[in-house]
Amino acid sequence: MKALSTDGQQKVNAIADRYSLQSETVEALLKAIVRGNGTMAQFNVRELGGAGQWMKGGMTMVGDMFNSALKTRVDQLCNELAGLVSTSVLFEDSEEPERRETSGSWPTIFGNPTSSGSQNNFRYAYFAPVRRLVIEDGGKRTIYDTKHYHITGVSQQQGSTSSYRFTSQEGQVDLSALQIVSDPDSPRQPTPEIAYDVTSNADLRSEDKSPQDIIMGTIEKLNILFEKGQISEEEFRAKKKELLDRL
Repeated sequence: MKALSTDGQQKVNAIADRYSLQSETVEALLKAIVRGNGTMAQFNVRELGGAGQWMKGGMTMVGDMFNSALKTRVDQLCNELAGLVSTSVLFEDSEEPERRETSGSWPTIFGNPTSSGSQNNFRYAYFAPVRRLVIEDGGKRTIYDTKHYHITGVSQQQGSTSSYRFTSQEGQVDLSALQIVSDPDSPRQPTPEIAYDVTSNADLRSEDKSPQDIIMGTIEKLNILFEKGQISEEEFRAKKKELLDRL
């Protein structure tokens, strides 16, 4: 994601002041909306209740599901930011350095990190859409399948890589609980494939997720297909409407 322009930063700061939020919170939500083409967002921001989802003209879900005031606040904020995205140039025009494939970049095939961090010779990046956690420790890169965990941070301890514990919606996650899908000796790793007709594959009967969660997750998959050019905008809109009609 490009850096905010001076004008964009001023707008973000003004909105943050109005909503009594940190500027970083508003910027994170803004970037999530940009990734969702101004119509949806998946985010994980502590000040907004953790993991949440928003869809323009549809639904808003927050981690604190019984906090109706927070839900309304997030919905209002997302709608305002979506309007801002469609009417203002908020980011610098310079080329995005993180999208160049260099030794210091993350795999561009995964898109932009949902969360990331670094300290000394250790750094990590979590990519929610493809369920991947990329870790570089002492210059060695390892890629993990995060399964159902949504990584939000890391507790860095002294010792080997296995001593690092990551935080998620279910508490701490030890790296030993995750499957390695790539390591320095085997650089090629499978990326989760998305079936083309994801709308017909969306089973709304689940013990773990609500129909709303499944619909939002499926629309996010559609958005990934659209961004990769695998479906047209017309197909994206038609399948999105098909999913919304099932609610």
